[in-house]
Amino acid sequence: MKSKIHKPNKANRSLVSKRLFILAFLGLGMIGFAQNDAKAETLLNEVSSKIKAYKNISLDFKYELNNISEDINQETRGDVVIEGEKYKLNVLGVTRIYDGKTLYSISPEDEEVTISSDNTEEEGTITPSKMLSFYEEGYIYKMDIVQNVKGRKIQYVKLSPMDTNSEIKHVLLGIDATTKHIYNLIEVGKNGTKTTLTVNSFKTDQPISKTLFTFDESKYENYFINRID
Repeated sequence: MKSKIHKPNKANRSLVSKRLFILAFLGLGMIGFAQNDAKAETLLNEVSSKIKAYKNISLDFKYELNNISEDINQETRGDVVIEGEKYKLNVLGVTRIYDGKTLYSISPEDEEVTISSDNTEEEGTITPSKMLSFYEEGYIYKMDIVQNVKGRKIQYVKLSPMDTNSEIKHVLLGIDATTKHIYNLIEVGKNGTKTTLTVNSFKTDQPISKTLFTFDESKYENYFINRID
């Protein structure tokens, strides 16, 4: 029997964004890891320093969602360019542009553009501005397994929620031991759902257009414009 391939919806799109920002923005500041594994703290601070030094980051990634008991198997690819808090994300057929003040979500399938003054669309979405406090307050860190992936040494750090009522069982963050770049992120839910975000390409300090994070409304004259205050 073939696994069910579910059509992406707004909740799924938001979920991908959440995982991506965990991965991409983890290192934008030096975090205090109280009551955490000293080796994990050292490694995460090294990742932090590395990412903080880049002017911009360009990622191509693969996103997988699996739940064996529910016979769900979904896989998609996407890309994102990040500069500070600004970003342009393409995933699940939707383009998200955040210019530092306003978020534009462009859906060609729905012929709709959603414009929001906040860098989020749904409750629970983790955004760059919330990322550091999310980790600082919500997880305990410790070193986990090491894997050899095509000649690369990937060291995993295990993140366990402090909240016993959390829907998340744990998160595994895979870090390339040589480059100190994020390789992948694996989130395991208590309901058996496993989501994996794997970086296929990690580029830094690329020449990018000055208008990359600018939304041009004239290109979407036939779209429904949904403005959220």
